Amino acid sequence: MSDLLVNPSREPLQASFSDAANPLGLDGIEFIEYATPKPQALGQVLEMMGFKPVARHRSREVQLYRQGDLNIVVNGHPSDAQGAGHGSESPTISAIALRVRDARAAYHYVRERGAWEVPTHAEVMELNIPAIHGAGGSRIYFVDRYKEFSIYDVDFIPIPSVNQKPAATAGLHFFGVVQYIGPERSYDWIEFYNALFGMALIPDEERFGIMPKGTLLRSPALVAANSFMLQLIEPELNVIDTDERLQRIGLGVPDVLAAVAELRKLGVEFVETQVTHTESRGAITKTYLGSVVFELVHSEKAA
Repeated sequence: MSDLLVNPSREPLQASFSDAANPLGLDGIEFIEYATPKPQALGQVLEMMGFKPVARHRSREVQLYRQGDLNIVVNGHPSDAQGAGHGSESPTISAIALRVRDARAAYHYVRERGAWEVPTHAEVMELNIPAIHGAGGSRIYFVDRYKEFSIYDVDFIPIPSVNQKPAATAGLHFFGVVQYIGPERSYDWIEFYNALFGMALIPDEERFGIMPKGTLLRSPALVAANSFMLQLIEPELNVIDTDERLQRIGLGVPDVLAAVAELRKLGVEFVETQVTHTESRGAITKTYLGSVVFELVHSEKAA
């Protein structure tokens, strides 16, 4: 029995969730948030990866970086950075925001199935975005404003004279997230993501990229192209670091070799060893700032 689920029983779906395969109306990743005491340093890494700073939060030390459909929030607010990193100076993936059909309904759905709520304290002129606890103290947000009107229209102020929709470098798009989990915790986390989000296991023979360890799950999505992967990796035997956390972002590209060549021109370095090296299936960047890694995976995303 998973200790991540207070009440793991599956109740009949509410009328507003008529699709049993996708009870939340999941439709991809809206943003991924890093918390860091050194936001400018992380911003430089993101710009090497092709992201552009497009907006600043109205009242907090938070900045939005974007390219194509990719949104990354850099949270440098002192209390947030200190709490998410548990005192570490390295950036931490502190949150992931999921696009859903109805944020309030999705939040109540997962709460009824045992998710742990995160109390929110919206300031004046800020949206109250519902969230639950994820791995290692991270948050999982639910966002239903992501089309004509978005959450950034309320909480952020665009940076003057900056293109708000910069093109994606080499067709980059969210492919998924890699999560490190504790020893023998795969079952618990599979139950967590399946019961709350309807994520399904991928057969062991179906693998992606050049880092094929662990267990893979795929999210449902209203639009097939917006589905994303979650990779759960248990520590190797005799490994001291067994902390659970969101470890790195997976980025899909239609042509890995072309993307690597373009990113290298921007200054990005990739791991090139006999065991782990760039190839048409995937590539992985060096580790920046002690914790920031991006994995490229061959992925054709429909327009």
